[in-house]
Amino acid sequence: MKRGGENGRFFYNKTGQVTLFIIVAIIIVAVGVAIYFFFPGIFSTLGGQEANPNAFIQTCIEDEIKSNVELVSSQGGSLEPEFYFTYDDIPIEYLCYTSENYKLCVVQQPLLKNHVESEIRSGIEGEVKNCFNELKNSFEKMGYDATMKQGDINVELLPEKVVSTFNYTVTMTRTGETKKYESFNVVLNNNLYELVGIATSIIEGEATQGKVDPRTYMTYYPNLKVEKNLRDDGTRIYILTDGNTKDKFQFASRSLVFPPGH
Repeated sequence: MKRGGENGRFFYNKTGQVTLFIIVAIIIVAVGVAIYFFFPGIFSTLGGQEANPNAFIQTCIEDEIKSNVELVSSQGGSLEPEFYFTYDDIPIEYLCYTSENYKLCVVQQPLLKNHVESEIRSGIEGEVKNCFNELKNSFEKMGYDATMKQGDINVELLPEKVVSTFNYTVTMTRTGETKKYESFNVVLNNNLYELVGIATSIIEGEATQGKVDPRTYMTYYPNLKVEKNLRDDGTRIYILTDGNTKDKFQFASRSLVFPPGH
């Protein structure tokens, strides 16, 4: 009986050990799976900017780009309009204007797309420099000898996006290893390209015909909303809205004005 008891205890001890090994194995597998799925996030938190400096610049500057795009879009294409009509406390630039009644307006910004790109570029220049300085400093904190060469900034309106290119050169050296990064790109999802194109077409209509029917554009562009608000002095405020993205572009025009009673 005593021997049988000992065998029973041995059997139970062995079974317990096997169970313990199974539990440990499950835990190891679970940890491995967790590391596999969460490692990219961990890597990003611990130093993702080192592996992807373009992502660092994107994160640093994208809010500033968005802010300037929205400001330019709300003011007729300019950061600081010089010739404008104040509407809802916003200075909206005249893109076509005549001070005389019965006369067609004169286009004020013949190359509107180029002008808008230039204004956005001017608006972000200061923050771009700050972001690249932050990038350089972050590498230096990681023990790199960092150098930076400032380059041109280019902003381009493309279908459904605004692309900003920074031709900066950033070189990092540490313990004989050198890393060099050039031409950083930041993409903002915004359909300003199409809105500016439609605005250009409306301006041409105002300059050649004196008036434009918004329904014509909404027929051709089902997702587009065109509002035309007439003010007391004959100024027309056009508000273009992309129905999908809610992006807007608005501007002012004064053309072929007939005073009340005529």
